Amino acid sequence: MSYRVLLVCMGNICRSPTAEVVVRQLIKNNKLGHIVEVDSAGTHGYHVGEAPDSRTQRAALIRGYNLSQLRARKVARQDIDYFDLILAMDKSNLDNLRRMAPPEAHERIKLFMDYSKNFDDDEVPDPYYGLGHGFDLVLDMVEDAARGLIEEIKQKVGSR
Repeated sequence: MSYRVLLVCMGNICRSPTAEVVVRQLIKNNKLGHIVEVDSAGTHGYHVGEAPDSRTQRAALIRGYNLSQLRARKVARQDIDYFDLILAMDKSNLDNLRRMAPPEAHERIKLFMDYSKNFDDDEVPDPYYGLGHGFDLVLDMVEDAARGLIEEIKQKVGSR
């Protein structure tokens, strides 16, 4: 039995790889690695095969997250069927994912920030075109939502 989560942003070089490593660390810390699988992807293929943005990697490394082994990929149609939960970083990517998916899959496609406890924001802002502090804000938001996500996953896998 496993529970599979896909984290999605536009290019898969800033927000979703950050979320992937943060969620992966929480999975490890909560000893859920044998049950929970996590991956990330982008709705656009601009950066396929590239490592995460260097500013993203730098900000994450300061907090102990290593993104250096990740490579960007584009969401594939089979991802919609494979993953139990698909979480978009913003509404634009949520809309893109829902357009790709059959109607019966829409309930499994949500916003990542739905799991946040300490932020009222619906979206994780894209730091790509901004200043350096945006990457720290992304980490703050991702860490918060990731904790909420792990709480829900523990409830779900515990009830299976």
